Amino acid sequence: MNCLVLGGAGFIGSHIVDTLLVLGHKVRVFDRPRIDTGNLSEAMAHIEFISGDFTNTVDITNALEGIDIVIHLVSTTIPTSSNEAPVYDVETNIAGTVRLLELAKDMGVRKIIFASSGGTVYGEPLSLPIPETHPNNPTCSYGITKLAIEKYLYLFHHLHGLDYSILRISNPYGERQNPNGGLGAVTVFIWKVMHGEPITIWGNGEVARDYFYISDLTDGFVKLVENQSPSKIYNIGSGTASSLNEILYVIQAVTGKKAMVNYTPARALDVPVNYLDISRAKRELVWAPSITLEQGIEKTYSWLQGLSRL
Repeated sequence: MNCLVLGGAGFIGSHIVDTLLVLGHKVRVFDRPRIDTGNLSEAMAHIEFISGDFTNTVDITNALEGIDIVIHLVSTTIPTSSNEAPVYDVETNIAGTVRLLELAKDMGVRKIIFASSGGTVYGEPLSLPIPETHPNNPTCSYGITKLAIEKYLYLFHHLHGLDYSILRISNPYGERQNPNGGLGAVTVFIWKVMHGEPITIWGNGEVARDYFYISDLTDGFVKLVENQSPSKIYNIGSGTASSLNEILYVIQAVTGKKAMVNYTPARALDVPVNYLDISRAKRELVWAPSITLEQGIEKTYSWLQGLSRL
């Protein structure tokens, strides 16, 4: 199939691109002008790369030409800062996606696969693990935006027959994730331990989240590219919760280095425990995570060692 990966030069997108190529699909990547394409270094000779503005009709029209499947990974905001600029969040992410859907239905796109957020669309959990049927009460603009896009996907399917699938993703980590970025506790912690840098943790380190390795996430996307699915929304994660202290324990065991940790007063916004119920994906997609936390940290550490030598 002809696949378009929006945001395909990023951490998640580049892994999806590599997997689609291995499986024999034709791949086009759309990303920002002047984006670093280092993540696609091995794939560039085998893909079509287009740069442009996600909010520009002409740019998106060019990207959609002849495409069967769109994997939508574009987001202009992150959870921690989205509340600072909600208007920008709406104008770029929601309006941009609705424009994409209008063009997709007119240009014969078969299916949209959207990367939503398992960590923010539900809000504070009323039960654990969190199923797809859990109420949606996001407490940040990022989560509201993701949820609104989910609703527009349903609307375009209802009105125009445009097929779609949604992955509500927990916290992926692994190779190609920026160790100096604002996301990805596992990768950031490994990098800091490697270089003897202090780690700041809000609270006592017992806040627990759902972390899983990037190849398991990629497998989830591929399942939706190559198969029809009974449901439209799937949680994708490890199905378990790991505390920050547990992650640090494994990192120290893997690296043989001692972590320097500064514990500071807890933040009111941090939910103590949050992890996803992945039973629907296991049952309907025949998908399950295959990489343990220890294995994933070992793989990420090995990659970061090579990165630190560059």
